[in-house]
Amino acid sequence: MAFRRAINLIPRGKDCAFSLWKPRLHISPCSIFKEHTNSLYGTSVRTLHAGTTLMVAKLLTVEELFDKRSLQEYLKKIEVEYSECLEEVNRNLTDQQCSQDELKAKRTKVTLLAPLVRSIRELDTKHEEMAETEMLLKDEDPALSELAELERENCLKDINDLRQKILDLLIPEEEADLNDLVLEVTAGVGGQEAMLFTAEVFDMYQGYAHHHGWSFDILEYTTSELGGLRHASASISGSQSYKRMKFEGGVHRVQRVPKTEKQGRMHTSTMTVAVLPQPTEISFTISPKDLRIDTMRASGAGGQHVNTTDSAVRIVHLPTGVVAECQQERSQLKNKEKAMKVLRAKLYSMKLEEETSKRYNQRKIQIGTRGRSEKIRTYNFSQDRITDHRIGMTVHDVKSFLLGEDVLDEMNSSLQEFSNQEALMELLEENNQGGS
Repeated sequence: MAFRRAINLIPRGKDCAFSLWKPRLHISPCSIFKEHTNSLYGTSVRTLHAGTTLMVAKLLTVEELFDKRSLQEYLKKIEVEYSECLEEVNRNLTDQQCSQDELKAKRTKVTLLAPLVRSIRELDTKHEEMAETEMLLKDEDPALSELAELERENCLKDINDLRQKILDLLIPEEEADLNDLVLEVTAGVGGQEAMLFTAEVFDMYQGYAHHHGWSFDILEYTTSELGGLRHASASISGSQSYKRMKFEGGVHRVQRVPKTEKQGRMHTSTMTVAVLPQPTEISFTISPKDLRIDTMRASGAGGQHVNTTDSAVRIVHLPTGVVAECQQERSQLKNKEKAMKVLRAKLYSMKLEEETSKRYNQRKIQIGTRGRSEKIRTYNFSQDRITDHRIGMTVHDVKSFLLGEDVLDEMNSSLQEFSNQEALMELLEENNQGGS
């Protein structure tokens, strides 16, 4: 895992490796997985955007990946760099030709590359053992051939395990995956039906949090006349919570006959989801002088407390104009804490998106807006199906999906697999561009 942080030590090019994917012609909606390194916070963030037509959407097997010459060349390059660094470190221990900073950098690189190089060399050894075993399979002695067959099966298993380990080490680490998150849902096109669907999606994510044992703290909850949601936000905390939910951000579309429809016509409505990584105090700080904090009386149901207590809090970040509000708690102090949590998540997300835009505008690739203007998923009730348009994946059983349990988990696992492989492909192509 430590090797992933060494990615920035190896030269990269600028073009994406979409040509390395195998086409699947019956998929028209496509995906762009975007990975960038945030040098300010030391984090790597990969997001998934829809809306650009590409002939890519098929996961390659581990064997297919290792058959690619670009991967083999990259692994050889890493071995060479590791050997050269190790030799320079050992030589400078006695010659002291490098400065202390240079020597420290080389030692760090050796440490980071060591796990990957060790796995590469173990894989080479296993391939040699496999070749020897293949020779024994041709022996005329039945007993020896039988033993060789068993050894061959063991070698194949070890080779597959080592290949997977190498791929895991190569995929750039996303430190934001370790963060908690702030979830925001907002009703879109469709009036009351959109608000009703927004409430269902919010409940789905609450169920998803419960399914994984995460905490789900509601920060804001603005209802509509018929029991739907205009807007709501929640803080979600737990192991891998952001990693499991980061691809949920975007426009979610529902196609069904609304409860308010008297003639049985199908309606299409939308709602948007924002998933914001919650930064730690170490990774992101806000200067108090940049804030304006206003207090006011809460609105909505609540009896005398709503009418007499200035408990609601609005915080404005003056340099950017970003606003966060909270009125869920009776305590002004608690509302201030929750509003600050939302504000920090919004500002942190803006900074990460700014870094992404800088890099991908240079590469002349169309940038999404964290999915807010892009349809990522359709929930079709009449056909009992859910389709994710970024990877062309369709699952059935809308009712089970909206429970926020195993079916939603299956969808998110597939999105993560596509993201990991696209990050690897991009890394290989950038390495080729950098070496050309």
